[in-house]
Amino acid sequence: MPDAATRTERVPVGVDPTRASIARVYDAFLLGKDNYEIDREVLHKVQKAAPEAQDLAFENRGFLIRACRFLASQTGITQFLDCGSGLPTAENTHQVVQRINPDIQVVYIDNDPVVLAHGRALLEENENTHFVAEDIFEPQRILENEVVRQHIDFSEPIAFLQMGTLHHFNGPSERPAEIMKEYVDALPSGSFVAVSHFFDPEDEDSATARRMEDFFLHSPMGSGTFRTQKEIEGLFPGLDMVPPGVVRCADWWPDGPRLKELNVAQRTIAGGIGRKP
Repeated sequence: MPDAATRTERVPVGVDPTRASIARVYDAFLLGKDNYEIDREVLHKVQKAAPEAQDLAFENRGFLIRACRFLASQTGITQFLDCGSGLPTAENTHQVVQRINPDIQVVYIDNDPVVLAHGRALLEENENTHFVAEDIFEPQRILENEVVRQHIDFSEPIAFLQMGTLHHFNGPSERPAEIMKEYVDALPSGSFVAVSHFFDPEDEDSATARRMEDFFLHSPMGSGTFRTQKEIEGLFPGLDMVPPGVVRCADWWPDGPRLKELNVAQRTIAGGIGRKP
């Protein structure tokens, strides 16, 4: 790793390398290079609760890829609204879906300065990929955003993604479900909603899940809530769930047979996809 001084020289405008960023922490979990020591500190703290903590991010990314592949190949939807896009790593939403259908429109939403820098680069290389700098936890601002309205047709079905985002909301515990209801109410019939979330399975893994949560909440990042099955299901208001419903990410249509047991991190992130009737 370059030393701190070298890294700081390359800091994009608006980025504070002394404060952890959700996007950069996620990048650190995925062994990326767009992060700083303060972000890696979060990873190291959470690893004290679960040494395999990085698998939270790897399972989330795997679920994102499989979900996008399903949505692009099976539903006929040609427009994706991806909230909290994070940093470019391997296999981003637009890469997965446009490999299946190059005409699919993807609009990413994020307000992290590092992500914005990458987002601008995306705009230059891909005419069907767009970027909006907004707070994903303010639905009305996003739904009324000019760029969103220009590239997403709300009279046609939409694939709406909230992957690994809602557990980073800091505020009243009931608010994420309210946020999702605002979004879902605005989606046309036939739209699909995909969500992944840190998961408290309410079994022998609960203690580890809550220890990870405590480390996340008291880390330089300051967010990372684990929710129960019922609470995560509440993030799909009025939707018909695609089988198998809300399950551990690793169990949502895996790519092949499982030859080894899941570790505790893999057992504590869940996701699902629902369809609006």
